[in-house]
Amino acid sequence: MNAKGIDPGDTSVEAVNLREWRREYDRLVKLPTDLMEERSRIVVQAQEAWLTARQDSDFSLFKPWLEKTIEINIKIADCLGYEKEPYDALLDEYEPGAVTSEVAVVLNSLRDELVPLIRAIGDASRKPDTSILKRDFPVQSQREFAVEAAKAIGYSFDKGRLDETAHPFCIDAGPEDTRITTHFEGHFFPKAFFSVMHEAGHGIYNQNLPGEHWGTPMGEYVSLGIHESQSRLWENLVGRNRAFWEYWYKRAQKRFPALTDVSLDDFHFAINEVKPSLIRIEADEVTYNLHIMLRFELERAMLNGDLSAADVPAAWNEKVRSYLGVEVPDDSQGCLQDIHWSGGMIGYFPTYTLGNLNAAQLYEKAAEEIGDLDAMFRAGEFTPLREWLTDKVHSQGKRYRSDKLIEVITGKPLDASSLVRYLRSKFGELYNL
Repeated sequence: MNAKGIDPGDTSVEAVNLREWRREYDRLVKLPTDLMEERSRIVVQAQEAWLTARQDSDFSLFKPWLEKTIEINIKIADCLGYEKEPYDALLDEYEPGAVTSEVAVVLNSLRDELVPLIRAIGDASRKPDTSILKRDFPVQSQREFAVEAAKAIGYSFDKGRLDETAHPFCIDAGPEDTRITTHFEGHFFPKAFFSVMHEAGHGIYNQNLPGEHWGTPMGEYVSLGIHESQSRLWENLVGRNRAFWEYWYKRAQKRFPALTDVSLDDFHFAINEVKPSLIRIEADEVTYNLHIMLRFELERAMLNGDLSAADVPAAWNEKVRSYLGVEVPDDSQGCLQDIHWSGGMIGYFPTYTLGNLNAAQLYEKAAEEIGDLDAMFRAGEFTPLREWLTDKVHSQGKRYRSDKLIEVITGKPLDASSLVRYLRSKFGELYNL
């Protein structure tokens, strides 16, 4: 029993709701109104400055606002309280209960595996022909094919829909209304298809939360890292899996004549290209996490007073060079590319990589308990995996914090080993390493 009279080990519906309502209340009352008003003013002005700075590729225009953003977030962290460092209080908003130092250990171990893997892939003689993905792919055919795939993996169009927008997202308007969006390009296949798989993963989670508890914590998702695990699992571990395409590829060829002369092997290799790049949202499955890590490391250093805002561009460029082997030509393609800092969202970035780590560990456990997932995918059977995820993750609401949920499901704490095994196996085979 803690000081609030709540047993942290009690996972009954009543105890979970009380625990989470207490947490939310405590965070709210610790933040003075004038402080949050100041934060809102900074965010509005910082976003305007960021837009101009990115357009002009001139970090100096954004620097004073990044300084203000860091300062206000340190004040917020001080009000919320933390045991070790300010980042703990900010990370807790997105990943309740997470501890920065513990997250850093997992991320560092992943980084140490990814950097040499990316270099080995870069040195490999075998390369995919990605030009086959840049042919004529009519938008209407793309839409129909994406809808068919989303339905097959479990996204319900009785409780949702697919619309078009500039940047894909998923929005939950209630237990019977979860909507996903994408952006189609008529001469590039992967962009819309994999964004639909990604957003459908988010949507499937929302659609299978316990509806009887809607409006209470037991009817809500656990954390951003767990939510991201569902989208990444369906997008990458399923959607870029060769077995998945052994079922879908002939259907794709019928719908897209541009693929008639393309073999399944060549197509599968092309959609799994690994190529270090500057832009996070365009990064491949292997390099993406290094984009997240460098942002996490810079945020943490700024909050701890180890890095000034003025030194961010140089620090950013050095990490990109060290981790990805790429030179940053200007600020717009470097430290100004993301909107998060101008929006005051310090502590958000790690949830992306936590999502990938969670996804790999869950997928590995699902294969152990369900059986041969590849054989199921080849037969077009995706329901067993979706039902397993609903039972283990979706239906639990906020019964457990994310770290405890992963441990309860998989029998071990979150670590990088499952994701490393998956990446080494898949890309080692593709690139003949």
